Amino acid sequence: MWPIAEERRVEQGAEAGQSGGRSWRTSDAGRSTAGAAGVTRERPGPYDLGRSPAVQVLCSQSEVRGRLGTLARAGMERWRDRLALVTGASGGIGAAVARALVQQGLKVVGCARTVGNIEELAAECKSAGYPGTLIPYRCDLSNEEDILSMFSAVRSQHSGVDICINNAGLARPDTLLSGSTRGWKEMFNVNVLALSICTREAYQSMRERKVDDGHIININSMSGHRVPPPAETHFYSATKYAVTALTEGLRQELREAQSHIRATCLKPEDVAEAVIYVLSTPPHVQVSLALAVCPLEDPSQPRGGEWGGLKRVGRASRLPQALCLLQIGDIQMRPTEQVT
Repeated sequence: MWPIAEERRVEQGAEAGQSGGRSWRTSDAGRSTAGAAGVTRERPGPYDLGRSPAVQVLCSQSEVRGRLGTLARAGMERWRDRLALVTGASGGIGAAVARALVQQGLKVVGCARTVGNIEELAAECKSAGYPGTLIPYRCDLSNEEDILSMFSAVRSQHSGVDICINNAGLARPDTLLSGSTRGWKEMFNVNVLALSICTREAYQSMRERKVDDGHIININSMSGHRVPPPAETHFYSATKYAVTALTEGLRQELREAQSHIRATCLKPEDVAEAVIYVLSTPPHVQVSLALAVCPLEDPSQPRGGEWGGLKRVGRASRLPQALCLLQIGDIQMRPTEQVT
């Protein structure tokens, strides 16, 4: 599926050079020239207990989008006429995701505090002849009672939720040194608590109906993987780091419960296309993390932190315009620079 240009075995070793606080020793394990992506298999680190060895994959933006568009549709038939909940569906990413799902024949409950835009989108989808249906629902996600009432209505009118897409997010320009407590609470209530409540209620809905192939997708941000310099983004970034942790915790709890319900954290550029791709994967495939980031030659791209441990195998100037990171099953895929 993904083009491969080089494969290397990566091991931790005392004599390796330092990168991001870690030491690595490399040895060639095999080569192929089938494409333009660098692939690295590595042993799990000390915090990756229970994981399988990792695979690093790099693809260009056009390659990623081509595969998403080509492969995704075939696996969507099993979701036809089933129900997806999309939070924050009044515009932007949420509206795009809702439209994409309706195009694939799903019943979609799109919720937001104001539903005028969702009603317009529902009319557009109907006039376009899409096989699915968009159902607007007014819900204030900062209010738990509103969320519980929404799930109760979905249960009574549509039996329950099969897919939960936690898209709603809120950013306030409140710094850590002088920000308002009110602004912090608003961000925390929507970005963390509402996401967790929707996740809990969606899981309970699936379990009650013995739905074991459901999917919970959390739409995150690159701020959930690195802290940007602007002070106004720091608390927001903390809430997005929480989303990263919550998604991984959810994946672990589902595995412990021996459930086949899947959990995915998405941060790519074309989220709607990525949602369709993730949902279209076979039931036995777990895509836990999908991500697109800016090229490393961009001066704003951080060199340390989460990127400090990446293996340099090429020149930054030769990088494509986008990197794609996927974590599939217990196999982690991390971005690596293009092999020259």
